[in-house]
Amino acid sequence: MRPTNSSNAESRELLSVSATFHFENCVLDAATQTTRGAQLAGGLISLGLREGDVLAVLLRNSELFVDVIHACRQTGISFCPINWHFTADEVSVLLLDSGAKALLAHGDLLDGISHVVPQSVAVLSVGQSLSPTSLPYETWLTAQPAYSGPLVSPGGHMVYTSGTTGRPKGVVRDRIPVAEIQARLVRTKQLVELALGISSGCRSLVPAPLYHSGPSTFLQNSLRLAECVVLMPHFDAEQLLALIERYRIDVVYLVPIMYVRLLRLPEVVRKRYDISSLRFVASTGSPCAPDVKRSMIEWFGPIINETYASSEAGMITSISSAEALQRPGSAGRPVLDAKVRILSEAGERLPTGEVGLVYVRQPIYPDFTYRHNEAARRAIERDGLICLGDMGYLDEDGYLYLCDRASDMVISGGVNIYPAEIEHRLLSCPGVADCAVFGVPDPEFGERLHAVVEPLPGAAPTLVDMQAWLQAGLAAFKVPRSFDLAPLPRDDSGKIAKRRLRDQHWQGQSRRV
Repeated sequence: MRPTNSSNAESRELLSVSATFHFENCVLDAATQTTRGAQLAGGLISLGLREGDVLAVLLRNSELFVDVIHACRQTGISFCPINWHFTADEVSVLLLDSGAKALLAHGDLLDGISHVVPQSVAVLSVGQSLSPTSLPYETWLTAQPAYSGPLVSPGGHMVYTSGTTGRPKGVVRDRIPVAEIQARLVRTKQLVELALGISSGCRSLVPAPLYHSGPSTFLQNSLRLAECVVLMPHFDAEQLLALIERYRIDVVYLVPIMYVRLLRLPEVVRKRYDISSLRFVASTGSPCAPDVKRSMIEWFGPIINETYASSEAGMITSISSAEALQRPGSAGRPVLDAKVRILSEAGERLPTGEVGLVYVRQPIYPDFTYRHNEAARRAIERDGLICLGDMGYLDEDGYLYLCDRASDMVISGGVNIYPAEIEHRLLSCPGVADCAVFGVPDPEFGERLHAVVEPLPGAAPTLVDMQAWLQAGLAAFKVPRSFDLAPLPRDDSGKIAKRRLRDQHWQGQSRRV
């Protein structure tokens, strides 16, 4: 069944493709994107997926994400991007919890995890794979009929996040009624222009991995609004500058660790490339140290913009270069209709300048729940606003400052890492009696993981032994670089006083997150 006449306008706006997409030697014009997206949409329907179902995606950055984005917009299917650095056990958790009915994966990545893929999941392999049940994606795609179903609430990415328990939680948004799609598109367009710099006819560049929600959001909106979109396979500082010059990029998504690596480039390399086309640099994911931001502004000009955002809450605040120079360390003021309140643990509203829990809401986004964990969703809400464990304060002009995290989450290079998961694994390591994992300052990544281990009596586990134990069950980026063997301090209740351990490393730092 095709969309009815009454929904044709909404359908054209929702499914429109304006950008030419570039990835290495691959170029996809708007017509090609439309065709491939419609074929993948039709193919997913033929595999039995329907609106609200989940397609798992285990891909390195590639042009295949474009197919996925367009197909999910048409069918209302959500895609669950999985970090391709994950171990098979970590992938298995997401496949099972998400209820994915299909998996699209690079062949070599599939080989390492195929034994944990449920038999009920249809598997599409990009490139050769040893999996006997997988379908070769490109061959399969060309045989699929284009989607011809009705206009439905668009599907997007279903991101997995975590809390202090370390248990992954899938963020599932409410479906947008078809009658509200057009109004939502108008407001979303205003939001992404203010917070991310994406506007009609822009030329955008994405250098970050698409399994993260920030880069994925940036790409999805760029494909719909931009004239030209360039995706990098991975971040390389000099290559970034070369692509900005080559494609006359005017808006780019970066995170603070990329700033650090750009600033390490020799002056002669910096001057080699013309980046004068840039008008907006968007940054989300982790706070940027004031001195790093100041150095980037001195080099790129007053075009560095930072947004406080999360998978659950969306984009809440934004701060320009001029504002950041006047208020170092601030995350900015609320964007459009966003609300920010600072509350005590008892739920009382705190006065200006007093640190408390940061509660937020961006009504442009539909509400959400955590998949299979509604209790966790209810636990973070108060008076219609949600708190994800961040602590901060508002100044007299309404600018938000983040001071610390009530939870122990570590943000290293823009990647969220949850120590509880690492601690649980480390506790089973031979010779380990107890442990605490937390973030310590790192000049490149912002934070890095450090572990303090209390050994069993008479035991002395080595750095090599503990790292090998963790690497056998966790992705490499979750393995602490440094360890101390020492008795663990405890509070009056007997719990490990992790704050006391962490504060030793953060003394004298300009920021405490």
